[in-house]
Amino acid sequence: MQRLSERQQEFALALLDAARAAPPGLVGPDGLPSPRRFAVYRNNVVAGLIETLKENCPAVHRIVGDEFFRAMAGQFATANPPRSPIMLDYGAGFAEFIDGFEPAVTLPYLADVARIERAWIEAYHAADAEPLSANDLLAIDQDGLARVRLALHPSLRVTQSQFPALTIWRMNVADGEPAAVDLEAGGEDALIVRPGADVVVHQLPMGAAAFVRTLGAGKPVVAAAIAALEAAPCFDLRAILTGLIEAGAFIGWSLEQDTDGAPS
Repeated sequence: MQRLSERQQEFALALLDAARAAPPGLVGPDGLPSPRRFAVYRNNVVAGLIETLKENCPAVHRIVGDEFFRAMAGQFATANPPRSPIMLDYGAGFAEFIDGFEPAVTLPYLADVARIERAWIEAYHAADAEPLSANDLLAIDQDGLARVRLALHPSLRVTQSQFPALTIWRMNVADGEPAAVDLEAGGEDALIVRPGADVVVHQLPMGAAAFVRTLGAGKPVVAAAIAALEAAPCFDLRAILTGLIEAGAFIGWSLEQDTDGAPS
């Protein structure tokens, strides 16, 4: 006799693989095997997953159209069943799937648009936190600013693209109007954060993404500035810090510690 875990696994595999027969032991109201009922249930499950992806990726859906999106999302859904009962988590790997989806090869920016949409979802459902204000940072000794570690807002996400993905995303959400885009115009990096009730998306200047990611790794401002300058020699630390504070990117600060544990 199969153990319950084995039956559950068999059921889950059959649910997302139309080539598999209905698991043995499933019967209809008449007590007889009912593969047609199981097929209907299977179709409803896949359709529900596709609909979840559609709701979470409205710009991707608008760009490719309903038929293309459903075909693409259907392949993702059957290969990537939910790992959590919380459907808000579903679709975390959709952008990476699009990267390898051959029919989308003519839309090289599409996966990056999906990354922005995923970041928006994650920011929306992230924990609340009170952002630092410019006045809060005035308490920092200016001579020691380089040694300061800045804690990022829990909703903050950064996306990077070698294409104008942010411009394309904005054209395809809400009341945006799609228009011609020069894919050779250069890449765009985006900061997605929810300092209050609403998610806000900002375009980052060159080098700022490296700056934010380095801060997120727990490094002090001086190390983050070095990383940013390596990415963009024109990086302006004062302007970037001012913009990030205004965006609500930080929630706290601390001083880098010496090896003996004292603030340096």
